[in-house]
Amino acid sequence: MGPSRRTAEKPAPGGRTGHPAVRRTNRPAASRPPRRDNPLRQLYTRAQKAWDRPLTAYYLIMGGSLLIIVLGLVMVYSASQITALQMSLPGSFFFRKQFLAASIGAALLLAASRMPVKLHRALAYPILAGAVFLMALVQVPGIGMSVNGNQNWISLGGSFQIQPSEFGKLALVLWSADLLARKQDKKLLAQWKHMLVPLVPVAFMLLGLIMLGGDMGTAIILTAILFGLLWLAGAPTRLFVGVLSVAATIGVVLIKTSPNRMARLSCIGATEPRSGAADCWQAVHGIYALASGGIFGSGLGASVEKWGQLPEAHTDFIFAVTGEELGLAGTLSVLALFAALGYAGIRVAGRTEDPFVRYAAGGVTTWITAQAVINIGAVLGLLPIAGVPLPLFSYGGSALLPTMFAIGLLIAFARDEPAARAALAMRHPRFGRKRGTGGPVLDRSPRRWNTMRRRASAARSSGER
Repeated sequence: MGPSRRTAEKPAPGGRTGHPAVRRTNRPAASRPPRRDNPLRQLYTRAQKAWDRPLTAYYLIMGGSLLIIVLGLVMVYSASQITALQMSLPGSFFFRKQFLAASIGAALLLAASRMPVKLHRALAYPILAGAVFLMALVQVPGIGMSVNGNQNWISLGGSFQIQPSEFGKLALVLWSADLLARKQDKKLLAQWKHMLVPLVPVAFMLLGLIMLGGDMGTAIILTAILFGLLWLAGAPTRLFVGVLSVAATIGVVLIKTSPNRMARLSCIGATEPRSGAADCWQAVHGIYALASGGIFGSGLGASVEKWGQLPEAHTDFIFAVTGEELGLAGTLSVLALFAALGYAGIRVAGRTEDPFVRYAAGGVTTWITAQAVINIGAVLGLLPIAGVPLPLFSYGGSALLPTMFAIGLLIAFARDEPAARAALAMRHPRFGRKRGTGGPVLDRSPRRWNTMRRRASAARSSGER
């Protein structure tokens, strides 16, 4: 007997109506809507990629220093007008002198950025000898002159003066970098005698010449450079602490024996003028200038404190005038520019394999950063007034010229990184046609790309990113 009708008409497995079952498949990945990442994460990723590019340090040093110099020229013109008129001088007198110094400094910066490392090392000893000679010449009666109680100046005729101790900073950086690099090549830095001698005696000689003139602020900057170099050289903790103890002891003695320095130390955190030797007039009016600026300031040229209330408005306390006229936004912009410059210098010192470049870049970064911190800290009332200018910003050609040369050093070092050289080499063929021919440029992109790839791989193998 055959199967029943119901058994014969039984639907196929998987379908109730007898039709074949439809196999369900997932959508292809391409048809899915794209996943939206967090916008902040995307922004962070892009910023990190831009930050890790080979030319980031090069652009930060060049662009940041240029912005600081230009903004400094504007603020020098604004802050010095009243002082110049009170001295029966044209209102633009100090601005013109600063602009002349910046023009000469631009030539020095360009020359330093184009010099090879070997030439920088060859100039270390002549610059040190010249700085020592000029600093000793300051103490000769009839040649050296005193400004604000400090015997640290040499008159060049007319209204032009030079402060040799500012060039002593550059001399100490270059000479020490060459000395430590040669000792590292000979594997001598593991011995404490070779690490200290002759670096510390020469640094103390420069400090002694500076302190003969009474310039405690510049001596502090040179001490910071010395300790920065010792730290980069890998000085052991006990050696580092020993040298720091000696320097601190000498500093305490020099401060205790000077009523003027004790008065400056007592003005930390002062908010009102006092009666007596430590009246704290300059420190308090610097705070007044910052407090009256608000968020966006009273406007460029509209400062009230520069009308005789704030001493040294265009030199040591130009940051206070900047806060009064440009407000919190202006002062934070200046701080951001110095922070970017300091980061770029640390990046150059950390990514190089040349010991001279490491020590020189680290010394210049320590110099500029320490001086900026001491100047801004004094204006904010957090540190004693040391009488040091704000680098690249305050009025003063003697401070501007060696600092711009040092910036040229950092630019040369940043461009000399293997990855940065390869990135710059890729940009040269973009300009025009081959010289001497009227036709188009020959297509050599594969060869250039291979060269770039070889350089980039070599950079990655040496620690470059």
